[in-house]
Amino acid sequence: MPTVSAHVALTLAQHIDAVFGVMGNGNAYFLDAIEKQTDASFTAVRHEQGAVVAADAHFRASGRIAAATSTYGAGFTNTLTGLAEAVQAHIPLVLVVGDEPTSGPRPWDVDQIALASGVGARTYTVGRADAAATTVIAIEHALTYRVPVVLAIPYDVAALEAGEAPAAPAPRVPAPLAPKGEFAEGMLDRLAAALRSAKRPFLLAGRGAWLAGAGEALGALADATGALTASSALGRGVFPDQRFDLGVTGGFGAEDAMELIREADVAVVFGASLNQFTMRFGALFAPGTQVFQIDVTPAATHAHVSGFVRADARLAAEALVSRLQDAEGSGWRESVDVAAARVYDSGDDLAPDGRLDPRSAARRIAELLPEDRVVVSDGGHFIGWANMYWPVASPDRMMMIGTAFQAIGQGWPSVVGATRARPEATVVLTSGDGGGLMAIADLESAVRAAGGRGMAVIWNDAAYGAEVNLYGLKGLAREPMLIPQVDFSAFAAAVGAEGVAVRTLADLDRLASWTAEDPDTRPFLVLDLRISGDVIAPYQEEIIRVNS
Repeated sequence: MPTVSAHVALTLAQHIDAVFGVMGNGNAYFLDAIEKQTDASFTAVRHEQGAVVAADAHFRASGRIAAATSTYGAGFTNTLTGLAEAVQAHIPLVLVVGDEPTSGPRPWDVDQIALASGVGARTYTVGRADAAATTVIAIEHALTYRVPVVLAIPYDVAALEAGEAPAAPAPRVPAPLAPKGEFAEGMLDRLAAALRSAKRPFLLAGRGAWLAGAGEALGALADATGALTASSALGRGVFPDQRFDLGVTGGFGAEDAMELIREADVAVVFGASLNQFTMRFGALFAPGTQVFQIDVTPAATHAHVSGFVRADARLAAEALVSRLQDAEGSGWRESVDVAAARVYDSGDDLAPDGRLDPRSAARRIAELLPEDRVVVSDGGHFIGWANMYWPVASPDRMMMIGTAFQAIGQGWPSVVGATRARPEATVVLTSGDGGGLMAIADLESAVRAAGGRGMAVIWNDAAYGAEVNLYGLKGLAREPMLIPQVDFSAFAAAVGAEGVAVRTLADLDRLASWTAEDPDTRPFLVLDLRISGDVIAPYQEEIIRVNS
């Protein structure tokens, strides 16, 4: 007879095909049902945070919701940083956990509902009679609000017989938000008029535009107006015509490209939150630029916005295209050298301290990486190098997991989730030595899950680089900011991967030969880049200026 846990597993598997986790007392019956009674695939990780991170990465890489699972108590508390990141980044996922018995907490139980609420996640608790219905409600909540949810199974309920699993309805998801009402239509008319008369129009798109499927409509709008385009870090590649695209805005942007954006007289922002990094701390647009924003948020998200339309990015872009069918275009984008404006500093082979210059290393790696790459990034000072030097084909091929919550240590399990979401692609992790060590338990998970379709680049400066740059330069004691030199290539060998200690650009030749090998037979590759900490990423220099 099916148990309550089986009801959860069977219902979940109707809508979710990937589950990541660590088995324990609280989720043993759930995982037994996933393995024996469903077609969903379970992938084990070695730390409970990694379960949530893998489910997070799975959604970012594929747009398909995934599940994580852990036991109660210590297993659940280990998930909280990953859960907070998913909340901050608006990632839907379901975390299935064991929980205290209905009779009350035991000495090792904690208030899991309060802890989840503390980081912004709602908890749904299943019972003997409503497990299937509650599971559907949890999935529906996650998809509707684009947030993680916790689905709790009390310990004394998990193995209770519950009869045949009832048929459960599919989760309902709201339709895309169309511009509604006289105000919205009037604002679109005003926006279209501004674009029609603009001499230097500019379009900026973020992850929200990608999730809305707005790429084609945005491309048509750029063509109709003659606009230059660019994206936020999470929206790179959303515009279909890269000839007139300035790349990523903010601290990851090329300096000449950012100067062109300041020349814009009208800027329209689609599905980007305009956070401080995208906006270069308020300096992205010139004071005279008219800035319009289109987003599903209730109101504009930056003080520089002079006109706001609450709407789905694709529907709003299509409405603007229909209003501008007879527009002549500004001709601005044909008058500037976009390719030259996108060029970054190539750096030197070695920095003055004799270690690798991360700019030249990033540039050389970009030349050698497989074309089918999906890049997953941990958090830390190094995030600038991949975002600046490694182009990707679309926003779902560049994920920054940890940056929303300002966390590090989420890199290795990100490889697991991205690999399960995109098994045909090469998943490339970019991580620092600090974050790489923090999550080192799931190096084994990454190697096991990805095999030869995975690799990692560790920017190893023997320090917490961001802290050195922000606080070491202020004269604070550096000793707590330093990390003894670690050999990540040896870590790699210990779990069946191939590791290469990269001290010169010539050492990257192994990446060239690895890329040419058959992904089904080559090893997981770890490149341990011994980089100089003296070369500061431009976005960090920007932060240093703001904090000075």
